[in-house]
Amino acid sequence: MKRFDLELLLVFDEIYKTRNVTRAADNLGLPQSTVSLGLGKLREHFNDRLFSRTAKGMEPTPRAENAIEDVRRAIQALQHALADQPVFDPAGSTREFRICMTDISEIVLVPRLLNYLREHGPGIRVDISKISPDSPAELADGRVDLAVGFMPHLEAGFYQQVLFDQHFVCLVSSRHPRIQDKLSLEALQREDHVLVRSSGTGHAIVDKTLAREGVERRVVLQLPSFLGVARIVAQTELLAIVPYRYGASMSGSEDIRMLPVPIDLPSFQVKQHWHERYHADASNRWLRQAFADLFT
Repeated sequence: MKRFDLELLLVFDEIYKTRNVTRAADNLGLPQSTVSLGLGKLREHFNDRLFSRTAKGMEPTPRAENAIEDVRRAIQALQHALADQPVFDPAGSTREFRICMTDISEIVLVPRLLNYLREHGPGIRVDISKISPDSPAELADGRVDLAVGFMPHLEAGFYQQVLFDQHFVCLVSSRHPRIQDKLSLEALQREDHVLVRSSGTGHAIVDKTLAREGVERRVVLQLPSFLGVARIVAQTELLAIVPYRYGASMSGSEDIRMLPVPIDLPSFQVKQHWHERYHADASNRWLRQAFADLFT
């Protein structure tokens, strides 16, 4: 098949993923006019609009939904048959990478990632979303390029690489009137706590372990994310059990201390995850290597 025919298939796939002609053009490294022309040829070939403009973007028609898997299989077959591995040039790329991660990773990892991109891929953009129950499906269909966090229940068909180990510590205000340099088990149970419910952080490990050991926390505040935890701890008498890297990143900017938790809590591994369909993709490989270089 001619290169132009492969290009049309790539246009189909990228518009399906991004729901946006401009973003599809950026990700493919093509002029928007070329992608628009390609969409016109695809519509003529399929005798269908394929994508209709809505308030949410270019939504696929039923014909496009039915065709997408065949299109993607054709892309994979052609790329394999062409033999030459595509080369990804980060220095000249304007690609947008879509990454899902935890709020802790936003705080701990994203600043270093952006500084790395500024040096090695100044035109690259990043779209961050939160890890959710939909993340595996988003990885599989290309809506997300990479997931970073604690995702122990991914099904077959996904690759993973360990970035680093995490263990838990307890955050306490440096001015706490009853806790200084050591946290006892009695104090852990006596004091009030802030609790975070956040997917992908391994925090369910804490709840299960404390329940198994018969240790109860006095939870007076629950939050959906870690973004405000350190500030709340610094300005109140609440305690917070958090992953070490989060505590370390916040201790320099907030008036808090990290203390060992007076009960053995399991550690967990933060990994990067990707779908097998994108295992050989040159840009995805580059992104994974960047995370490995920065955080392993």
